[in-house]
Amino acid sequence: MVRIRHPLRRLTVKRRSNHAEHDTRERWLVAYADFVTVLLCFFIVMYSLSSINAQKFSELARALQNAMGGGGNIVIEAPLAAVGPDTFEPFTRDSSVPGRDAVSDSIELAVIERQIQELIKEHGLEAEVQTVTEERGLVISVQDTVLFVSGSADLTPRAAEIMDKLGLILLQTPNYIRVEGHTDNLPINTPRFPSNWELSVGRSTSVIQYLLARHNFPPQRLSASGYGEYRPKAANDTVANRQLNRRVDFVVLSSKFEASEPKILEQ
Repeated sequence: MVRIRHPLRRLTVKRRSNHAEHDTRERWLVAYADFVTVLLCFFIVMYSLSSINAQKFSELARALQNAMGGGGNIVIEAPLAAVGPDTFEPFTRDSSVPGRDAVSDSIELAVIERQIQELIKEHGLEAEVQTVTEERGLVISVQDTVLFVSGSADLTPRAAEIMDKLGLILLQTPNYIRVEGHTDNLPINTPRFPSNWELSVGRSTSVIQYLLARHNFPPQRLSASGYGEYRPKAANDTVANRQLNRRVDFVVLSSKFEASEPKILEQ
């Protein structure tokens, strides 16, 4: 019997290369690293905003403006300081770059509102002063008890301290500022104020005269108006609601609404 032996064949197992698989699996790390970097930058910015002062925010505004116009960023460290006439540098607006006003507006109004909130907290005025951002701009509503005695348009000594700090804050922005007087619907009839019309106008005018005299405001940026009882925030049916309606509103107009204001002639 003849036996035929089959030669043993060496089996070679080729292992598949994992390089492509590793490349595919590790590709997400690039996107993840980018995400973590962006997230870190976000929290750094949020931390900066939580402790930012007006000077730093002013520099941020200029940095964004320059970036939109092709310029570089500006970063200037400034220590916190007491509010004073020389503490802040007013914003300047360059309208030569399209869209720049909208960006600077949002930043400037955010700066002003933040400082007003700090002023409110400092003087414990949370129940008497409110801020709200509307389409026309930033509205700062101050109840009449903060500024005047009942039936009067003369600022009280307490009002002077608050108005001084408020004036320094408002002086930073180049926006037009409209001061609006409002009353409740209870009638008044005095030699000086025959009706609520005269009282509301008298109060807004007193505020403007104070800003002009004490803080050297450019008068072209200010306007006074009085609405009497006819622009209430709430129905005049309770004592609390009437208190809300007796107020002076400081309106920092947005650039969009400034365009509808009468033009200032260059002299």
